[in-house]
This record gives sequence, C-alpha cells and structure tokens, in this order.
Amino acid sequence: MGASLSTTTPGHEPDVRAPQPVAAPDPVSVDNGKQRRAPRNRAGKRPQVALLILAVPAVAFFVVFSYLPMAGLVVAFKDFDVNLGIFGSPWSGLANFRYFFSSGDAPRILANTLFLNLLFLGATLIAGITLAVMLNEVRHKLFKRTVQSVIFFPYFVSPIVISIILQVLLAGVGGSGGAANDLLKVFSLPEVSWYTDPGPWPWILTVVKVWQLGGYLSIIFLAAITAIPEEVYEAGMMDGASRAQMALRITVPLLRPTAAVLLVLGIGRIFYGDFGTIYAIVGDNGTLFPTTDVIDTYVFRSLRQLGDFGTTAAIGLFQSVVGFVLVVAAVLVQRRYAKETSML
Repeated sequence: MGASLSTTTPGHEPDVRAPQPVAAPDPVSVDNGKQRRAPRNRAGKRPQVALLILAVPAVAFFVVFSYLPMAGLVVAFKDFDVNLGIFGSPWSGLANFRYFFSSGDAPRILANTLFLNLLFLGATLIAGITLAVMLNEVRHKLFKRTVQSVIFFPYFVSPIVISIILQVLLAGVGGSGGAANDLLKVFSLPEVSWYTDPGPWPWILTVVKVWQLGGYLSIIFLAAITAIPEEVYEAGMMDGASRAQMALRITVPLLRPTAAVLLVLGIGRIFYGDFGTIYAIVGDNGTLFPTTDVIDTYVFRSLRQLGDFGTTAAIGLFQSVVGFVLVVAAVLVQRRYAKETSML
C-alpha cells in the first residue's frame, strides 16, 4: 500500500550490518565555519619545568664564575692601581697591548705557544686513537681492563711528581748523570746536559703530554668504538677483511666525528699553554725559555716580578679572543669540508 514494512524476503536472514567505528575527534574542530584548537595538555609542561630546574645550578655556576668576572676585562684598557681599584684607575687605551707586542719577547712567546700546543694536540690525538684501536682488538677482558687502568693512571699524576720523575731520569738525584745519560753511555753516545740545552725540550714535553693524556683520550675513543654497529664488522668479515683491515678501514674512519670534536676543542685552547706542567718542569730556568716559555708562564712571571696587572689582563684578553676566532674558524671549515663531523 505505501512504504514497505521490511526488506527481508522469504528464506533470507535480515541484513544486519555491524556498526562502524567512530573516528576520534580531530584536535582542530570546525565550529560555525571557524577553526577551534583543542585545549593544550598542561601536564606536558611539567617535564620542561623539571629540566629547567635541573639546569639552574649549572647556569648559576657559569654566570657567577664565567660571565660576571668579564667585568674585570676593563683592566686590560687601564693603568691599574690597586689603591684606586678597577673602576677608579685611569684609562690607558691600547697601551697595555702595545707594550706586549712591541717587546722583543712577544714573537718568541707566541711562536712557542702555538708550536707546543700543535705538537701536544696532534701527538695526544694520534696516541689516543692508536691505543683505543689496539685495546679494542684485545679479547682477554681482565688483561684489557688492567691495561686501561695502567694507561689511565698518569692522567691523575701531579705535575710536581712528573717534574721529580724527569729530574731523576734526565739529571739524576744529585744533579749529574741520570737514567737517560746512562742509556746513552751504553750506546757509546755523548752525555747531554738536558737542563742547559733548550733544543730537545719541545719533544720532551710532548712525550710527557702523551704519557699524561694518551690513556685518557683512549677511553673516550673506546666509548665511541662501542657505538659502532656490529653489522658493519660482520659485513667486513663476509667480504674477507682481516682484523687489521677492519681496524684501519672501519674503526678508524668511524672515529672521525669524535676526533673532530676533540680537535675543535683543542684548537680553541691552542693559545693557552699548559701552565701547571710546563712551570712545574721548567720553573724559572731561563736557559730553557727560548723553546719552552709560553704565554701563561710569561704572564705569571710578569705579574710576580713586575706587578703589571694591565699588561697581564691584556694578554689574557688576547688569548680569549684568538681562541674564540679559531674555534669559529674550525667549525666553519668542518661544515664546509666534513659536514658529517661538524659540531654545528
């Protein structure tokens, strides 16, 4: 007569369809033609607040000990008088800088600082990578851990102790002889007066730095080696590579990012001499100054003997500016030629 009461036909079950799942509401809904953004989850801010609270002590440390003391940089541009104070002393402009760079010591000191730090940086990085690769090939765990402890121990040795050890090796207990000269006698070679000959001292100090930092840097490189996937070595074994070939062609190239970071950090301090080690070993021995006197030892000696705060502050500011420029230049070179190892 009109509308059908049922769509079923005799001998067939009614067509009953399962209900369709309801889609989750979109965080951005439309209301009267306008977009309405879903309310933010306030609980998500709590982890960020916790991280900020954790960062407060570190930020406070750097503010108090790194940024606030920068106000004292004005001493480099003043004729500092202790009685008048930092801000009461008269201005001298660039006179402190001119005094240092016009002196006959400036070229020698700058050259020594640059040359020694380049030797230290290159030798310690090579030693660290070499020790790390060698230790990585050791399979006996007890022997490996023992060697790691032995080579890491010199990092904690005081420069004063190192000075005493060198004194015994090079000059002997009584100031004559020494183990090094005894060894030269065995090969019928002439003795060397080590503490009056400045020539060998850049290399002696380099050996000391390698002995000090080689084990420390090897631990850093070993940590980087553990991050190398095992699949890379398995692929090398399937290609028939020996352990030496895998070390040279897989391990060493994959250590480039770590070495690049340490290199950039080292370049940033290339105008900072290792004052503690160099002064403890050389001291005020003027005979060795032609090859061992660096900016830091010169500044300390000037401040102690002359009391010239302005010149020493000017030299320190020069070190900081040059270090900053070198770090920026090193990072830019990395980004230009080795993007995969760049820090920024």
